[in-house]
Amino acid sequence: MRYLPLAFDVHNRPCLIIGGGTIATRKARLLRKGGARLIVVAPEIGEELRVLVAESGGQLFEAEYQQELLASGDLVIAATSDPAVNARVSADAQARRLPVNAVDAPDLCTFTFPSIVERGPISIGISTGGAAPVLARGIRAQLEALLSPRLGDLANMAAAMRDAVKQAMPEKARRAFWEWVFSGPVAAEVEAGRLGEGERLLAEALQRPSSQPASRGEVYLVGGGPGDPDLLTFRALRLMQQADVVLYDRLVSDQVLELVRRDAERIYVGKKKQFHSLPQDDINQRLVDLAREGKRVLRLKGGDPFIFGRGGEEIDQLADAGIPFQVVPGITAASGCASYAGIPLTHRDYAQSVRFITGHLKEGELYLPWNELASPGQTLVFYMGLTGLATICRELCEHGLPASTPAALVEKGTTSAQRVVVGDLNSLPRLAEEKSVEAPALTIVGGVVGLHKKLNWYKP
Repeated sequence: MRYLPLAFDVHNRPCLIIGGGTIATRKARLLRKGGARLIVVAPEIGEELRVLVAESGGQLFEAEYQQELLASGDLVIAATSDPAVNARVSADAQARRLPVNAVDAPDLCTFTFPSIVERGPISIGISTGGAAPVLARGIRAQLEALLSPRLGDLANMAAAMRDAVKQAMPEKARRAFWEWVFSGPVAAEVEAGRLGEGERLLAEALQRPSSQPASRGEVYLVGGGPGDPDLLTFRALRLMQQADVVLYDRLVSDQVLELVRRDAERIYVGKKKQFHSLPQDDINQRLVDLAREGKRVLRLKGGDPFIFGRGGEEIDQLADAGIPFQVVPGITAASGCASYAGIPLTHRDYAQSVRFITGHLKEGELYLPWNELASPGQTLVFYMGLTGLATICRELCEHGLPASTPAALVEKGTTSAQRVVVGDLNSLPRLAEEKSVEAPALTIVGGVVGLHKKLNWYKP
């Protein structure tokens, strides 16, 4: 390790920047975040940089670099477009034992700027010592996805309560207390955006420092998307890593399930045609029971939990039982599968509206408003419609849609096993049988399907 990561306090300290262009401005923004007093030297200085200097209470020197100016700074940044000037600044600064950074010239630097993840008072620096800055930015992106944007709120709360904790309990007890704060119900409340409730729990715990309150269970209702783990939201990923137990559906892909915390208990509650591993009422009650045990329960669903996912029924029972819950939307199958199949759900020339419809058979029949569905200028997306595909196509034709209306099946959409079968209302049932299409498969009907061949970009 050539570069030792250190945290340098620049608050109200003079930081000298040689250069007045875009690169200098970028460094000035970062220093200004740390509260530095900016001193800028350059023949020409950009407007934004001028504003930053004025805000910091610093100084502008509209002139060529002169060695004597180094006396005005505690650290130096060489950010001109002239490598020779940057090299001279570096040599002069090092001769005075001043920390110096020369932009894009690691050999001229005594310190480098890491790629930074910031959450309030928390900052994480990722440095490659100038060897691979793009790699550092990629690592930063991964950390940004994992760390809650409310982590800074939690740190600020801890800072505000630090003295009170010192007074309330002996030193030996403090570490366990703070571990409870950062991994227990206080952190959960802050993560959910309930800062006031988190503060109340922390203050309540200080009244009885010998024993922390029992952890309160909570349910996370999370949409896992149509299959590709890259389509998960940042929030979904964070809650998946926090859960103690996960109840998951058949439509949750193996790749998405792999991102759940490894030591979490896993309970399969998926449903197939004519087979339910656990009836819906039992699932609802199981969520309540597990939360009452103080567990953080992840209810992981394919797609979006509020679009044919029965998520509303589940949180309705949680609300009745007084169980706290969070809902994280996911990319629904219609959006994800259509996008990966190159089929825009709306298009100015083909469809001005889109309808999501359940194709699930009840007692072997489909009871749908066929007259409304068989209207031109709209896209129809049928969920769970593979079994009733022949009925869907027949009814749409009988109620006015031409048999030549384009239609498609997207099997296992957004995954490496995705297949797209394209035909029309007349041919699609036959094609599905010939090609042995299996669930999960989404049915899309409308003129937009005709764009599949031209717009298809996903090659699994």
